[in-house]
Amino acid sequence: MAINEPLELEAPSQAVLQNMEESEHEEVLFCFDKASGLRAIIAIHNTCLGAALGGVRMWPYESEAAALADVLRLSRGMTYKAAVSGLNLGGGKAVIIGDPRRHKTEHLLRRFGQFVHDLGGKYITAEDVGMTSRDMEFIRMSTPYVSGLPTHLGGSGNPSPFTAFGVYMGMKAAAKKVFGSDSLENKKIVVQGCGSVGQNLVGLLAKENARIWVTDIYEDKIKEVTSEYPSVQVSDPEEIYDMDMDIYAPCALGGTLNDLTIPRLKCSIVAGAANNQLLNEELHSRELMEKGIVYAPDFLINAGGLINVYNEYQGNYNRERAMEQTRHIYDLTLEILNTASQNGQTPLAAAKARAEARLKTAAQLKIPFTRA
Repeated sequence: MAINEPLELEAPSQAVLQNMEESEHEEVLFCFDKASGLRAIIAIHNTCLGAALGGVRMWPYESEAAALADVLRLSRGMTYKAAVSGLNLGGGKAVIIGDPRRHKTEHLLRRFGQFVHDLGGKYITAEDVGMTSRDMEFIRMSTPYVSGLPTHLGGSGNPSPFTAFGVYMGMKAAAKKVFGSDSLENKKIVVQGCGSVGQNLVGLLAKENARIWVTDIYEDKIKEVTSEYPSVQVSDPEEIYDMDMDIYAPCALGGTLNDLTIPRLKCSIVAGAANNQLLNEELHSRELMEKGIVYAPDFLINAGGLINVYNEYQGNYNRERAMEQTRHIYDLTLEILNTASQNGQTPLAAAKARAEARLKTAAQLKIPFTRA
């Protein structure tokens, strides 16, 4: 194509800007590198509280529009996650379009790191779905703006155990609210998704003698869990919404709580690690409440991984300190659930209100993020 030949775009750029305006995003960077095959999007939602720290997810999205929609929702969720957790961080996220089992290469990761570096510290990347701490090592070769590094490089390693522990704490707080006791012994819990976070969560639940069912689209992940925890039972991915259970723990991708699944749910609590579990936040959080199901907001209880990588990025990392901060998710969840019931709100509305109050105060200071 000649340099001066006009491009024919599949969708107008105004649609992207309109989405940014509606969700109040600050910046969206589209990244492409032919040599490595990199196709990525970095979204920075809000930096009132500090640099935007959020993981990079690699997934074979069905379209660029789907990838954009995901990264916009994920980055917005990171803003709320940091704000409600009391962290001095903004919200950002990145997605790489591709199958991590087939398309991920050192070349691609290092090239992605160069795009992160070009943002001058406004966005700090970390591990998410489809990525590992080893991948962060490759990205680190191109930029210092990365956290969740391997322990042999002085990092905190895989953040999944912290994410799982935070979800576990939030789940116990929800159980306290619903059942009057935070014990999960003999509670029937369905864990959807057996990735690193899901497996760590299963381990914590097994120690409490919960009755655990798991499901995943990857058979090897199922085998990893059942070989380590023989008492765990397996369910078909499409049948879990019809199961009688105490707690549904979505730990895979988002959007599993929607018009089709909520009417089928037979549980008392929803508490899981997946981001953006509600396909429509306001509508579906209200529907859960009307069904008498207590929803522990995802950005509230899955903040353990962010808490951990934030501690690492600050320097002088201390694992016990990060774990203790993650333990606080129990108290925060119980407080928000109580506030919601007292005010006749959904737990999502109560959690968002708490986060937005902090963001509003920070915005009034009018101190913009300064690039390095």
